[in-house]
Amino acid sequence: MTALTAPLPAQAGVESRTAPYAALLLRLTLGGLFLAHAGLKLFVFTPAGTAAFFGSLGLPPALGYAVIAAEALGGLALILGFYARIVALALVPILVGAIVTVHGANGFFAQNPGGGWEFAGLWAVMLLVQAGLGGGAYALRRD
Repeated sequence: MTALTAPLPAQAGVESRTAPYAALLLRLTLGGLFLAHAGLKLFVFTPAGTAAFFGSLGLPPALGYAVIAAEALGGLALILGFYARIVALALVPILVGAIVTVHGANGFFAQNPGGGWEFAGLWAVMLLVQAGLGGGAYALRRD
């Protein structure tokens, strides 16, 4: 066993028998959220509409296409457990960008007009937890 796969000592406060399944549940949830948001940008807002929105924020419109691709590919990679630690960390800037450019000025609560940064902030923290836990059970490629 390597340091990444060795069971945690009991004093660490983590249940080593169930932690891989908790990581799996988190991974599936995060992956599903990213696929849902990529789908929203593809099928509701449309790629051109997403690019135009990014442009209206003063960002390069092409970044909208890159975010759609990152959300779709990243979501799929998380669901499959393909380099989950790396993918989780790579997706954090999307959520930080959403907070900085859109949601931060709307206050904390997601129910605020325009949506506050509460959900995006929680999502970013969940990605950091995933990066710390790794892919968990049934991961296609452990990292």
